[in-house]
Amino acid sequence: MSLSNDKVSATSHELLQAQAHVWNHIFQFINSMSLKCAVQLGIPDVIHNHGQPISLSNLISGLNVHPSKAHFIARLMRILVHSNFFAQDQQVQLPLRPNNNNNNENIVHQDLDDEAEEKTVVVYSLTPASRLLLKEGTLSTRQFLLMILDPVMTDPFHLMGTWCQMNNHGNLDHPASPFEMAHGTPFWGLVAQQPKFGSLFNEAMEADSQLIARAVVEECEGVFEGLNSLVDVGGGTGTMAKAIAKAFPNINCTVFDQPHVVANLQGTHNLDFVGGDMFEKIPPANAIFLKWILHDWSDEESVKILKKSREAILSKNEGGKVIILDINVSADNTKMDKKSIETQLMWDMLMMVELSGKERSEAEWEKLFLTAGFSHYKITHTLGLRSLIEVYP
Repeated sequence: MSLSNDKVSATSHELLQAQAHVWNHIFQFINSMSLKCAVQLGIPDVIHNHGQPISLSNLISGLNVHPSKAHFIARLMRILVHSNFFAQDQQVQLPLRPNNNNNNENIVHQDLDDEAEEKTVVVYSLTPASRLLLKEGTLSTRQFLLMILDPVMTDPFHLMGTWCQMNNHGNLDHPASPFEMAHGTPFWGLVAQQPKFGSLFNEAMEADSQLIARAVVEECEGVFEGLNSLVDVGGGTGTMAKAIAKAFPNINCTVFDQPHVVANLQGTHNLDFVGGDMFEKIPPANAIFLKWILHDWSDEESVKILKKSREAILSKNEGGKVIILDINVSADNTKMDKKSIETQLMWDMLMMVELSGKERSEAEWEKLFLTAGFSHYKITHTLGLRSLIEVYP
């Protein structure tokens, strides 16, 4: 039985649309690597330092690229403009004429007669996204990009399929994650063993803390009202705690992390650094702060951390709580757009491949809290892809 021409046409169209969809996902890594190339070449910085929209020729002259590769920059910029990392515009360029009154030593713009021709050139400028990639930017995600797209992080993704077919016992014969399968050690072991990657990781986390700390202090001020003390568990070099201590001078803040992380770090009158193990004991305080901690760990490990946090809370009857800054995966498209939900789900895959953790929905968070002995919680959705969760004993 033959199909009508209309059905054949519709079916062919659907197949081509499906192929385009598959191709787009296959090639997603090219967007990432093109952006990494732009950062490595310093394209955002050259545009920023130019002080105004820059032509392609001026951009190339400011980059350390071999002359034989210069013509490729236009193609790199084309895909990054399409991805909204740079803006492209047309600019009229006036012809230059010699100033005859100055012996032709200086070239200046002259009044043009009717026969003078203007030249239109393409110019590039930064967007809010590329401003976050400036090397010297105060709120930069440059180091985060370089860390996530480092082969240390990308190689394990090639092993996802093989790992999914293996029995998971958490040893070298049965690695707990594709990361452990690729590198022969868990993520945190490699961070400690490889100083270069460890520094890249710490710089990436510090840069993220600078950005999110500003938002937390500005958008969630009420969360910290009435607190006398706070422990930032896994707080690294203290970027988040410093912002809280500065914004709320009445709160005594403690950064609690592994001894080698906080060694030789200097505190202030209301900021201190303490080394230790969060699975053993957390220093006491009115509030325990967990920024991007629990998503690194399995449900069982997260419950242990939450129980230790609950034990550390002072004044349980006077507002003591655990403050969690983490992703709350949304299933409601009215609360978050499809692209943002996709980013949350990508984070979940990252946690699965690199660590033993996960990104959680509200129902999964609630189950953790109840298992750890907490009574109730409150979620604040004002921090983009992440949420602030207050959990009470």
